[in-house]
Amino acid sequence: MRTSVSALLAFAFSGALIAANELGIDNAKDHNRQQCSGMYSKKGWGGDTDPFIRTTLEKRPSDQDVFVSLVVFEFRDEDLIGVWPSIDAPEKEYICTQANIEKKYCNSTELGHFILSPNASESRNQILSTKINLKDPKPPKYDVERTGYYCVGSSPFSDGAEYKGMVEFRNAYGRLPAAQIAKLPFYAGITIAYAVIGIFWAFLYVQNRHDILPVQNYITAIIIFLIVEQLMTWGFYDYQNNHGSNAIAKVLLIIVSILNAGRNSFSFFLLLIVCMGYGVVKPSLGKTMVYVRFLAIAHFVFGVIYAVASLSITPDNAGPLVLFVILPLAGTLTAFYVWTLNSLNYTMKDLLERKQSVKAMMYKKLWWCILGSIIVIFGFFFLNSFTFAERSSPDFVPRHWKTRWFILDGWLNLVYMVDIAYVAYLWRPTANNRRFAMSDEIAQDDEGGFDMGSFGGSLDEEDARSPTREDMVNGGVGGAGEARGKGELSPVPPKPVNEGGGLGISGASKNQRSSLDGETIFAVGEDGDRWSEDESPRHSEEKQKLTG
Repeated sequence: MRTSVSALLAFAFSGALIAANELGIDNAKDHNRQQCSGMYSKKGWGGDTDPFIRTTLEKRPSDQDVFVSLVVFEFRDEDLIGVWPSIDAPEKEYICTQANIEKKYCNSTELGHFILSPNASESRNQILSTKINLKDPKPPKYDVERTGYYCVGSSPFSDGAEYKGMVEFRNAYGRLPAAQIAKLPFYAGITIAYAVIGIFWAFLYVQNRHDILPVQNYITAIIIFLIVEQLMTWGFYDYQNNHGSNAIAKVLLIIVSILNAGRNSFSFFLLLIVCMGYGVVKPSLGKTMVYVRFLAIAHFVFGVIYAVASLSITPDNAGPLVLFVILPLAGTLTAFYVWTLNSLNYTMKDLLERKQSVKAMMYKKLWWCILGSIIVIFGFFFLNSFTFAERSSPDFVPRHWKTRWFILDGWLNLVYMVDIAYVAYLWRPTANNRRFAMSDEIAQDDEGGFDMGSFGGSLDEEDARSPTREDMVNGGVGGAGEARGKGELSPVPPKPVNEGGGLGISGASKNQRSSLDGETIFAVGEDGDRWSEDESPRHSEEKQKLTG
């Protein structure tokens, strides 16, 4: 029985990347008759064993010989398989039958084999063409000497032959598919990068542990979670590389999928409460925090359902019920997007109206970070759209199997890591976190008032005219009123006196302005501008009245 192989080749070349190193092969469906995968040579990636491709077919008890034709080749040698009967023939002749022997397309020793071109021996890669007797199937082994994209094609030669088996693509480094081996060092590097971020964050957290904001506790939690999640992802690929895709590997895959859903939900949750101003603009979100948590939990649940469904449902079995898995997840994702952007715009608008320029600048930087990420993502998709426009080409996957993992997964992890690192940098623990979060700048408004720049200077100018203890005792309210009428007294309260004898508020104002302009947004003020409860202007005035 002859079979057209050209359609099978096209399907295999344009299909998705192989997700395991052992693939099933049978004649139940046309696309199952051929399996392809990328392979690295021993020099290409290293390893202890010589890479090979081995096809094992199940034994079929029969009184007669039942043969299956088999061919193993590198995709660039596809033109060397089969012969054209004539120039205007619709398709090639692929199997050496008795009729093709009579036409001299092949010889009698090749009966039941795939027909090879006369110049097939000139190929740099070996082409293995053979036939397997299902009564006693001996698995043929193909040694891989060069890195490339290899395919195993099969066709029933005997009439009514049915077969089923496995194709093992074994690389020198282990059992992980060649298309995914690059993920092993990639996720190891990502884990180390998150660990470094965690070390710096922990140092600042411990150093300023008595002045931590609630939002910084959430950032601490997500950094720890990311280290664990990336470590588990790396561990999954390392285990699969050493032990193959067994039951434990599948359990690890489910755990990694759940952690990934948790990372997405936690990230959206953190970004939303940050954009709402939690911890910096608002000390508490009230009932809104409950709604945000409910949305994050719902997104996590739908994410887990989607992950389990994607692992258990094949594209062939997918039906309308898949929409009930996708639509809830898309709904919670849309809710996060809309709520986050609206909250960020409202927070920035509120800070600008209140003339809180330092905090507004902090959220403006966050806005630029989000906008930059969106531009990078859409720019990357736009550039790759030219590449994916060629996906219908038979050699699309063979040309991109080494890098396709990065296009689909790797670069998004890098963008995410940069965003997390930048948010952690903006909200990093520093001195006076709570003081900054709970205080407002004294802004210049339309009705008159002090701004941050003039407040310290105005106090210095009034310094010489502040009421003395004697004036307050002798003159009382009237005396103070008379002095103010003469321009000798000021309504500004007396300034606290430092231990060194100098007035502290002028220096504090200067230090405060320097901190706001040159320091981080949390590091407002130095040791010299800290007022205790007993040293504040109000307490100082009350103390003078009591002692006077």
